[in-house]
Amino acid sequence: MLIDSHCHLDYLDIPSVAGGIAGALERGRQAGVTAIIVPAVDPSNFDRVAMLAKAYPEVYFALGIHPMYVQGLGDDALIALQNALDRYRHNPKLIAVGEIGLDHYVPGLDREKMEAFYIAQCQMARDWNLPVILHVRKAQDRVLKHLRQSGITRGIAHAFNGSLQQAQAFIAQGICLGFGGAMTYPRANQIRRLAAALPLESIVLETDSPDIAPAWRARGQPNEPQEIAAIAEEMALLRFACAKDIADQTSQNLARLFPVLTQMGYGAQTPESR
Repeated sequence: MLIDSHCHLDYLDIPSVAGGIAGALERGRQAGVTAIIVPAVDPSNFDRVAMLAKAYPEVYFALGIHPMYVQGLGDDALIALQNALDRYRHNPKLIAVGEIGLDHYVPGLDREKMEAFYIAQCQMARDWNLPVILHVRKAQDRVLKHLRQSGITRGIAHAFNGSLQQAQAFIAQGICLGFGGAMTYPRANQIRRLAAALPLESIVLETDSPDIAPAWRARGQPNEPQEIAAIAEEMALLRFACAKDIADQTSQNLARLFPVLTQMGYGAQTPESR
């Protein structure tokens, strides 16, 4: 059983993806992908990710404003998010507030505005009692600070690339760490060390499709959910473990974070995996 914990599925409806979204999902199913979590990035795709979850049984969604999309938005975007969370509050497939966070890697972004949006969205996650899906680039300590101040103890730091000490701090806060395509590059020493050393109970797998393609995909080729299977195998090699055990444990981790996955039969232990 494999779960893609971070996939921008709505961005796979492009000519370079054979069959578009439906084709990518079918290839994912053939690779053993049983669930996909699709985070929103701004108000323009709130309803789009919700409709994907309605259309496809394996798709779940999160609603949030990505830090890199904050720049052109006003406070009305936060109101739109509040309204969307309220509108979908009874939808069992709404499982998190995300993708939210901070990005101190890209130059020229308004950090003060980004942080204000992040704080507001953390408060919404608390108000709606939802986990968070976090974007964290060169801002691990600031992201963690506001998680603590907001009292948030459930979520995922996707595409994690901090230090061991920062990883341990996120884990202590109840946050799982996402690993995907970046881990597959031999020169990504820090990420590969973390993937090998951190407790498997605090790790989830992701593609971030169509971005962060793994090393084996042709340059410029969009990433797809099907790659989760090979990403699990790569982690198994790093940890001297069995790929099935990696898949089972990371799925159980996600079911712990998002109980609806357990209700749908994802992440539950089987006799073979106990």
